[in-house]
Amino acid sequence: MASDEALYAAWAGGDRRAGGRLIDRHLPSLARFFGAKLSDPSAADDLVAKTFEVCAAKLGSFRGDGTFRAYMFAIAHNHLRNHLRGLQRAGERFEALEISVADLDPTASRLLVRDEQRRLLLLALRSIPIDMQVAIELSYFEEMSRAEIAEVLGIPPGTVAGRLRRGRELLERKIEQLANQPQLRRTTIDSISAWAARLELDRRG
Repeated sequence: MASDEALYAAWAGGDRRAGGRLIDRHLPSLARFFGAKLSDPSAADDLVAKTFEVCAAKLGSFRGDGTFRAYMFAIAHNHLRNHLRGLQRAGERFEALEISVADLDPTASRLLVRDEQRRLLLLALRSIPIDMQVAIELSYFEEMSRAEIAEVLGIPPGTVAGRLRRGRELLERKIEQLANQPQLRRTTIDSISAWAARLELDRRG
């Protein structure tokens, strides 16, 4: 299977089919990225489209220094921040390490998710600071490396581990507050612990 970078190079060289394959490959990830943060599906779809539009408009700007998906998610992250900034009151300062999606969107708790553990996790994620939510989701859902997460967030790679650790602490605290059943609380926190342990083993291996 052709790599992302090979497909991107072909797309930049004029192969539109290669571009289509690249978009199809990453469409589910981008839909998950925006869907986990925005309660309005149409807004999420719009930001997915805008992200790919920027990729298409700036063909050749990705030089291959990192991975294509980190480049793509960096664009998505910028669109997300701009969208959320627009939800604030005029004059308020946007602080992505202080403000959560739940702070900005009163409908953020309305989740049409049948699986109770997944619903609890998403509610808790939407209740922690935005950039911590992004870092955790990129690690948890997309299995990105710390270097990739650093590129997406525009921060030094050395700060990613601390952000993930602090984000996980806040996430577990929110799960404790939001869970209405002890068993649900335990299984959700255990799933996070298992994920963190697996990532650490992968890095050591």
